[in-house]
Amino acid sequence: MTKQLAQNLKKLNLKLPEVSTPGGNYKSVNIRENIAYVAIQFPIHNETYLHLGRLGDEITTDEGYKAMQLCALNVIAQINKKIGFDNVIGLNHIDAYFQSADHWDDSPKVVNGASDLFVNLLEEKGEHSRSIFGVYKLPRNFSVGLTASFTIKS
Repeated sequence: MTKQLAQNLKKLNLKLPEVSTPGGNYKSVNIRENIAYVAIQFPIHNETYLHLGRLGDEITTDEGYKAMQLCALNVIAQINKKIGFDNVIGLNHIDAYFQSADHWDDSPKVVNGASDLFVNLLEEKGEHSRSIFGVYKLPRNFSVGLTASFTIKS
């Protein structure tokens, strides 16, 4: 972990969660040349599933923001453990997934939970593009999920 990341985590009163293990036949971080792809991360904190349900029904927009923030912390934990932030040039892109009630339409606010966290923790290295996808169902009834790609040093 870089000194900057450690200081920013402390400043935000956050700790990286334990890295979860893949739920199937895949790698949680897959590296191709100088791009690291992080498999979907869910709002799991140290093996405890959180924020289950549909946004706009069981989960509020504010809770969704926190759920997406936790997904982003899990992304950072994966990169920190598998690559180390000394080897990261920057975050490229995130894909955010959510399940919601038909009447709910605040996905940009929820995904800001991840975007804000990446920028606050990684500063310029955390600036990114993003896509947001509403899906009918996520595994284990998670409200949100997040994938990411990083450019790493060759």
